[in-house]
Amino acid sequence: MSDHVISIIGLVLVFAVATLTSVHMGALAIVAAFVVGSAFVGESADDIFGGFPGDLFVVLVGVTFLFAIAKSNGTVDWMVHRATQAVGGRIALIPWVMFLVTAVMTGSGAVVPAAVGIIAPIGMGFCVRYRINPVLMGLLIINGASAGGFSPISVFGSITNGVVSRNDLAGNPTLLFVSSFLFNVLLSLVVFVLFGGRSLLGRRAEDESPAEPGEPDRGPLVAAAAAAGSDGKPAAGGSGSSGAVAPQGGTGHTPAPAPAGSAEGTLEDQPLRLDGTRILTLLGLVSLVVGSLFFDLDVGLMALTVSVVLTLVSPASAKGAVDRCAWSTVLLVCGIVTFVSMMERIGTIDFLGDSVASINAPLLGAVLICFIGAVVSAFASTTGILGALIPLAVPFLQGGHVGAVGLIIALAISSSVVDSSPFSTSGALVTANAPEEQRDTVFRRLMVWGFSMVAIAPPLTWLFFVVPGWL
Repeated sequence: MSDHVISIIGLVLVFAVATLTSVHMGALAIVAAFVVGSAFVGESADDIFGGFPGDLFVVLVGVTFLFAIAKSNGTVDWMVHRATQAVGGRIALIPWVMFLVTAVMTGSGAVVPAAVGIIAPIGMGFCVRYRINPVLMGLLIINGASAGGFSPISVFGSITNGVVSRNDLAGNPTLLFVSSFLFNVLLSLVVFVLFGGRSLLGRRAEDESPAEPGEPDRGPLVAAAAAAGSDGKPAAGGSGSSGAVAPQGGTGHTPAPAPAGSAEGTLEDQPLRLDGTRILTLLGLVSLVVGSLFFDLDVGLMALTVSVVLTLVSPASAKGAVDRCAWSTVLLVCGIVTFVSMMERIGTIDFLGDSVASINAPLLGAVLICFIGAVVSAFASTTGILGALIPLAVPFLQGGHVGAVGLIIALAISSSVVDSSPFSTSGALVTANAPEEQRDTVFRRLMVWGFSMVAIAPPLTWLFFVVPGWL
């Protein structure tokens, strides 16, 4: 049995065992990487550790740490209040404002995880304050990041257009951007309808009573959150919102302490005015945006730097902030990425791509490449997938049997909309910043939605952009 088959079987077993038992999926994935890597692939411990996503670890920890401090010192509540005023108190518009803000950031050059990491904690603050479904808010933020992600000056757009140019393929950067943006807008409209957006219509902030600490929102998650016990398992007689058991091995049975968007404290608890600490916090957040947009600085390292400065200036506001980092989610995501990194090192991903590229039916090969991009991107780096799979499609594209522009657009959209998976960085950031009492349910909902995108986006984009042959 080849190393590629063994690694694929290993990944399937990780999901199966973690779903059916209480083993944490992240820990199990690291053990699987050790067993498969050492016993079957011949990798050393250094090789396995080399696949651990240190940058992702720092992003998850740094951003949740910073916004835990910002929540504690009242900065998040101040921003929530001001942003609500900006939309005239119309609660239904708040998720769309978050969509547009994130799209502008990624469209201007911010990497998708950085933009989501900055906006997600703020969006979750709105969820707590105005009882908005956190899945609705999280998905619109993620979709907004994907919508702007393929502008000609964005990271995704630059990578995709660069690969196309280097391989002398036909490209259309403007159409790529517009197609991705419109697809994500339409997708967000579906999300808005499915996850309680209609119940927000007509509601205004000034008419709302503040959510009490620990009180769940009034969206579709209420039943699931109420049915779940404190350990994340369904209470007696409760089956959870999706009919699935609690995410055993998912986010873990012990909920991580509340992140920046938690329900600890309300606007009434702290005056809505800027003091020195809040001004410094706002300057830190602005530096986070400016650094990622214009100076290509790592958002995780910047977030930790700002956090340390705030801790030195105001130790009281940072008390307990480290405990509020979503450590269970960090272990989950980093464990899965470690295993997938091993699959990339031993060539399993390239093996799948080469196998598809050898198919004599170009249209079938095109949809399979889109599926591979969606599946792998749901667990690994979308940036890396875009740079790897487009070259694998070159034989199709150079033969003229499949339109280059159409397949590139289909592959780009298929590989990016699955970022809502909680195993992807964007989905993990949303899960980590969700209100504590709903975090396991958010994890399950994002997992169901993310994998539904894996199943739906490739054939849908293939049918529209590739099959007609007009691009």
